[in-house]
Amino acid sequence: MRYSSGVITIYTDGGSRGNPGPAGAGAAIYKGDTEIGTVSKFLGTRTNNWAEYEALILALETTHTLLGGPITSKVTVKMDSELIIKQMKGEYKVKNPDMKVKHQRVKELVLESFPNIEFVHVRREYNKRADELANDAMDRGE
Repeated sequence: MRYSSGVITIYTDGGSRGNPGPAGAGAAIYKGDTEIGTVSKFLGTRTNNWAEYEALILALETTHTLLGGPITSKVTVKMDSELIIKQMKGEYKVKNPDMKVKHQRVKELVLESFPNIEFVHVRREYNKRADELANDAMDRGE
């Protein structure tokens, strides 16, 4: 099935309490103004950047599961991690070996299912729903 109607917006956030520390990932997926899916997962002891990438991977996998693929509609991913956004846009190189694996997985998901995707940096206050889901995961996992 190919999904091609309506704009899809995905908000993602990952974090850890300590770096590394107990980590969580959260994402909220919207079709227009309607939330159609969420992710909230405890990740164990991880770094902030690892959690940010994992949140993005989980969000893309969940979106694909919900809508099928490829998703030809415009998909906008919004994150408060400027580092991950710049790496996804090719503005920064990915140097850390663990992050290279995560970055490559995102690129594979994009090639497989998201031909019309953009990555946008947003300030933390515009990413509250994903932050809430990531923190809920950390609260449940500790």
